[in-house]
Formats: sequence, C-alpha cells, structure tokens
Amino acid sequence: MKIRKAAIDRDFEAVWELFSKVIAGGDTYVFDPQTPKESLPKHWFADFMDTFVAEKENGEIVGTYVIKPNQIDLGNHIANGSYMVSPNYQGKGIGTLLCDHSLEFASQKGYKGIQFNIVVSTNLPAVALWKKFGFEIIGTTPKGFRHQKMGFVDTYIMFKELG
Repeated sequence: MKIRKAAIDRDFEAVWELFSKVIAGGDTYVFDPQTPKESLPKHWFADFMDTFVAEKENGEIVGTYVIKPNQIDLGNHIANGSYMVSPNYQGKGIGTLLCDHSLEFASQKGYKGIQFNIVVSTNLPAVALWKKFGFEIIGTTPKGFRHQKMGFVDTYIMFKELG
C-alpha cells in the first residue's frame, strides 16, 4: 500500500467511485448523497487542496484525503482535512494510514494545527480514530447534521496542534 499525491486526470474515476459510495448513506459527510459527478473537482480536487490517494499494489484506490487551509488569509495556518475509505476496506487500517500521512504532510507544509469543522457524532469509528491521533473535541454543534436515518444529530469540532 502506498499513499501518493492524486492527479485529477489519473485518479478522477477511482476517487469518484469511492466518494459516491461513501456519501450515498448520508450518514458521515455533509455532501448530498445525490451530488453529481461534475461537482467532484470542486469538492476534492480544487487548486487550494492537496489531494492524496491510498493505492494498493494492484493499482486499486482504497482511500483518499484532502488537506486545505481551514480559512483564508490570516487563518490559513490551520489546516482542514477530509478523509474517505472505500466501504470494502473500512476497518482494515486504511484510515490510520491516511491520518498518519496527513499529519506528516500538514506539518511539512507548515500548518500549525488541523481542525475538523464537522465530525458527525454518530460516526464513532472516525471520532475514535481522531482521538487516537490526539485530536480533541473543542466544540459541539447541537443538531448540526441531518443524518439520513437518525434525523438531526450533533457534530463535533475537533482540533490537533502540530509541532
């Protein structure tokens, strides 16, 4: 397994397949489950983002993440990240590899911390993973997410300072 910088011309179809499957449940991401394929570039390959993929030896893309500034200008020293693992590979350590890689990349790029603005409280595997890597819940937005099965659920703002 290797994690490498993604290229839209090379990885678009594989990332779209993964992205569309992950958002289909409407239970972990703010993206509408009906997000059209044409929207993927602005959500995952924009110029201000660094996009990576986790690729198996056979070339299969099994995970992806983006790191971008959390805010513009005077707030751009704090990163924001989004991570997705193919449903077929969840629970196999891919998220751990992506998170570890992203922390190293963000530090090398000069970010002073990473903030997740909306971690769905019912996404227990993600909350546990971020806590394992030292992220702290620094705020809660009551009923901040319209979960497609559970209705309104809380979301967390999570943060980790980087060295």
